[in-house]
Amino acid sequence: MLLGLGSPGLLQGIADDAQDVSCGGDDLTDRANRVAIVTGAARGIGRASALRLAKSGHAVAVVDLLLREAEQTAADIRSLGVEALVIEADVTSLTVAEQSVAHIVDRLGRVDVLVNNAGCTMSKGLLEITEAEWNATIDVNLKSFFCWCRAAAPKMLAQGGGRIVNISSLNAITGGVTRAVSKFAYSAAKAGVLGMTKSLAKELAPTVAVNAILPGIIRTDINATQVAAREAELVGSILMGRLGAVDDIASLVNYLAAEPNMFMTGQHLVVDGGQWIT
Repeated sequence: MLLGLGSPGLLQGIADDAQDVSCGGDDLTDRANRVAIVTGAARGIGRASALRLAKSGHAVAVVDLLLREAEQTAADIRSLGVEALVIEADVTSLTVAEQSVAHIVDRLGRVDVLVNNAGCTMSKGLLEITEAEWNATIDVNLKSFFCWCRAAAPKMLAQGGGRIVNISSLNAITGGVTRAVSKFAYSAAKAGVLGMTKSLAKELAPTVAVNAILPGIIRTDINATQVAAREAELVGSILMGRLGAVDDIASLVNYLAAEPNMFMTGQHLVVDGGQWIT
């Protein structure tokens, strides 16, 4: 069941009184007061990104429908000595996104970083997929990015700075391959993320930097079984001779979100170990 903001258990976490300290787009010297939102943060790349941002001093709002796993991510963040807030939410609802961001600002004081990571796979091709399945794939993998950008960007602009990091996919530029887990609907949504990233970089400049990451084959707890069955084949196509790890993506998320000397916006960065070089 998808929960609205007022549902029991939706908003949980701890937060001390946050200082309302202004921060320009490139002034990241006061990291102790910075706040990041990560969608899909219960597992995989989202969890790794949330933990990496916490290690660099960010309080983190952990957004996911998987409440138990989200609470574990938040507990691990708190063990690092920083604040965490759990938001159990349907990421495809603009109303819920706006209400959630308002709550985050109320509890943590500001929003400096948004990592749009929530996603879902879609294994069906054109001749098998239903309209409902198409809509669901687009909603989670593309519309949710709009919802959270729309909710967070006004806060960033009012503060005078912010960073948005969109997690797309290598499939956005390759279309996937015949044996790829996700087919055309997923590729279409992730390609849409690239167009959104470029357009929002122009709309929100110079105050908010917006960039996208395109992961290749990344081993996660979600795909471990599928990857293990084809590991030798997959590794054979990667120049660096190994599969990607979630921390490979999380380290780049942290750079785009927190590095003071970051002179990029509207870019998409491929992290695939050299699997696809054009």
